Amino acid sequence: MYMEEESGLSDVLPRDLASLFSDTYTEESRYTFCGQRLSITQHYGSNLGVAAPVWEAALNLCAYFEEQKLNFKGKKIIELGAGTGIVGILLSLLGGNVTLTDLPHTLSQIEKNVSANVPDGYSLNVCALSWGLDQTKFPQDYDFVIGADIVYLKETYDHLLQTLQHLCCPSTTIFLSSKMRAEHGTVDFFQDVLPKYFNVQLVWRNAEENINIYIVTQYQN
Repeated sequence: MYMEEESGLSDVLPRDLASLFSDTYTEESRYTFCGQRLSITQHYGSNLGVAAPVWEAALNLCAYFEEQKLNFKGKKIIELGAGTGIVGILLSLLGGNVTLTDLPHTLSQIEKNVSANVPDGYSLNVCALSWGLDQTKFPQDYDFVIGADIVYLKETYDHLLQTLQHLCCPSTTIFLSSKMRAEHGTVDFFQDVLPKYFNVQLVWRNAEENINIYIVTQYQN
């Protein structure tokens, strides 16, 4: 993994998220994972909020995929809370059939990064998905469900669980990469809440950045 430039943001989300993103500007960062060069533009501003940056949890997930040499060719993949789209864009370039999802106001940033990185002929779609509201519009036969730093607001956790339960079939593997923010209930979510519904396995730990990666699957009867 190689990074030419990356954003420097607070390790812990501040209480006043709007103030962090009150200034509007654009920053381009370049990364290389799995032999793929990625150019990711981040549109900082109060409109995008936490969806603007490339978060460290996304970079750790890309690095994990690189280290594990996982095969995504021909696999059906959906990313939740895609933000900049970096993880799903990488998996598309690796041959995955990828759907990138996030809230409607973030899709323009994702689409711009897709256009800058994914040539014609690759299978990649960008769609709005509001957890707990419209997940039933999506199929239930994904090979992989991906999420990077999407566990940080307690009030969204029930909706996230509803969405994961809908999208997953017995053969689905979920990869969740997360900064373990105790003050936002992230630790409790992975240790106490998620295991009530899914089998949860910790597969990667970056102690320096306090980031964990989990493999999550349905319990088998």
